[in-house]
Amino acid sequence: MAEPVALAALALDAGLGWPARLHAVTGHPVGAFARLIATCERRWNRPGYGDFARRVLGTVTVALLIAVAALGALAVEHAIRWAAGPLAWPLLALAAWPALAQRSLDDHVRPVIAALARDDLPAARKAVGMIVGRDTAALDHTGIARAAIESLAESFCDGVVAPLFWLLVLGLPGTWAYKAVNTADSLIGHPEPPLRAFGWAAARSDDLLNLAPARLSALLLCLAGGGGWRIVWRDHARHASPNAGWPEAAMAGVLRVRLAGPVRYDGAVLDKPWIGEGGEAGLAALIAARRVYVRACGLGWLIAGGMAWLA
Repeated sequence: MAEPVALAALALDAGLGWPARLHAVTGHPVGAFARLIATCERRWNRPGYGDFARRVLGTVTVALLIAVAALGALAVEHAIRWAAGPLAWPLLALAAWPALAQRSLDDHVRPVIAALARDDLPAARKAVGMIVGRDTAALDHTGIARAAIESLAESFCDGVVAPLFWLLVLGLPGTWAYKAVNTADSLIGHPEPPLRAFGWAAARSDDLLNLAPARLSALLLCLAGGGGWRIVWRDHARHASPNAGWPEAAMAGVLRVRLAGPVRYDGAVLDKPWIGEGGEAGLAALIAARRVYVRACGLGWLIAGGMAWLA
């Protein structure tokens, strides 16, 4: 049996998440990526630069970020294997653990469920505002549930499946390079000025690295929910992202509800197409979505365990 690094990392994340006390002392590795990205953006995304120059410098930023993440992780992996030999795998799992976000996603969704269950809309809006970028001040019960379900589905790919996929494929360098690019996409990969040109490479790199994980995410969600295949195939392209539509359509199909649709960002309404069919999302759908998410994570455990056994 090969080293169960990925399986052990999943277990650590599910059991512990990223503890607040540890975060207070050490921060999180993603924070280092964010600081590097902010430094590059401040120095290189200047108003006097044209779009071509910004795009080139944004590409350099992404290349630098990947190099720092991958080479740093490779150095850590080699050091661990040199020092621990055949007992290296638990330490490698510790090094991979922060790249996963199973527990974090669940921890952010549960307060939304609790607030909706007691019909406390202000608390539910505040809780869902922690995980979505849209305006939440005027969201009703349905809008809150829909936002939370969409975030849970998309983040299942970004926070669980994609880092696990790259950990299984390329080890520590793969999972941390992915996290670096994903962080860059979230911070600078925006289609609006002044980040449109500078963040182009970050957005395109994230699209590329999520091609396989997004489709695997949809597969796992459909298997965990026992359906949704027709909606995935029909509606995945209705999302603006080439990848996010896959897990979102899968969740919509499994729950038999409509997701996406018109949404408000920074005071302006964006008329997104609907994904899925059936009733409106509500508390019951959000509770069901969390159950599907947990089962889909369990399938990820089976994949990690199976690959370790067969390797």
